[in-house]
Amino acid sequence: MKKENATLLTEFILTGLTHQPEWQIPLFLLFLVIYLITIAGNLSLIALIWNEHHLHIPMYLFLGNLAFVDAWISSTVTPQLLVSFFAKSKQISLTECKIQFFSFATSATMECFLLAAMAYDRYVAICKPLLYPVIMTNRRCIWLLVSSFLGGLFHAILHNVFLLRLTFCNSNIIHHFYCDIVPLFKISCTDPSINFLMVFIFSGSIQVFTILTVAVSYIPVLFTILRKKSVQGIRKAFSTCGTHLLSVPLYYGPLLFMYVRPGSSQGDNQDMMYSLFYMIIIPLLNPIIYSLRNKKVIDSLVNVLKRNV
Repeated sequence: MKKENATLLTEFILTGLTHQPEWQIPLFLLFLVIYLITIAGNLSLIALIWNEHHLHIPMYLFLGNLAFVDAWISSTVTPQLLVSFFAKSKQISLTECKIQFFSFATSATMECFLLAAMAYDRYVAICKPLLYPVIMTNRRCIWLLVSSFLGGLFHAILHNVFLLRLTFCNSNIIHHFYCDIVPLFKISCTDPSINFLMVFIFSGSIQVFTILTVAVSYIPVLFTILRKKSVQGIRKAFSTCGTHLLSVPLYYGPLLFMYVRPGSSQGDNQDMMYSLFYMIIIPLLNPIIYSLRNKKVIDSLVNVLKRNV
């Protein structure tokens, strides 16, 4: 087929999660509740950190930005997923596809860098407590946050630029509930090998770099914690770091399976399960994990409730 005819295909159909009518209402209600809890939890955490002055320290500054990114990731996909359960037409244009993936790629990459920055912050706080105010200054915190945003922006722009080389002519069916980049590769008429390579190189490099940063930060942290003679000190350090160590594998696991080996033969349903986990479930869990296991956050929340109730 001629290339000029291939470029005419610019409308796609998202298959969604299910074609069975009896599952549409239960799934709609389930994801609606998840989304409302996610937004309420993350925005409440942001508001708490913003209003409580004793939480205006680097650790909670990063946590507030992580909550913002989680709300962003969830809002990129979940509203469209909810509409798709009852919409007669599930069409989406190529431009809308690119915008949705751009939003997801920016926010997901930001979360990777934020998790690494949070690990570095805990390393300085526990291993070099006397130098903490000197190292983790407001200027350095802002620099880390801006770098996370610019890194996510560059990563998203890169993949959207490489999407321009692809044409679509044979199929307009995307077997997914949102416009992810890998399903687009699978229906492209143009050989997507270069695009797969770019995903493997850049997504893989970002994930490996941030995972190594977390690992290198926490290895000395664990040794420092174990050298503490006070049981109370050990518990306090583990309660501070344990939440982070819990959220890191939960977030990185599905991302590694999805994007570091995108050329694998894994099925579309498996891809959707990975996507559901890191785009909908993780943003729901993060504010719960970081709030319930953090004494300062709980105490601040109790104080706010006492003042207002």
